Amino acid sequence: LFQKRAVKAENNATKLKQENALLQVQLKNYKTENEALRSGQSASLAVVKQNADVALQNLLTVITNSRSSIKQLVSGAESLQLVADLLKSIDRISETSEDGQ
Repeated sequence: LFQKRAVKAENNATKLKQENALLQVQLKNYKTENEALRSGQSASLAVVKQNADVALQNLLTVITNSRSSIKQLVSGAESLQLVADLLKSIDRISETSEDGQ
């Protein structure tokens, strides 16, 4: 009876050792996978940051060009206003000249 218990205990110990070894291998695999995922996440974050930097540079360029275009538009509007004022003056001058004749 004692010998049967010893054999059974030994078999259980062997099974537990095998299970422990399997779990150790799985743990190592999970750690490796976890490190790979973290590396991938870091790489993804780097790509996102790089894309954000490019987007920022493009946005700053658009802002600069927009300001230049707005300045040109305002300048053109002022020139057109001067032409309109000049044309009004010509109308007044021609009306005065006609009245004077």
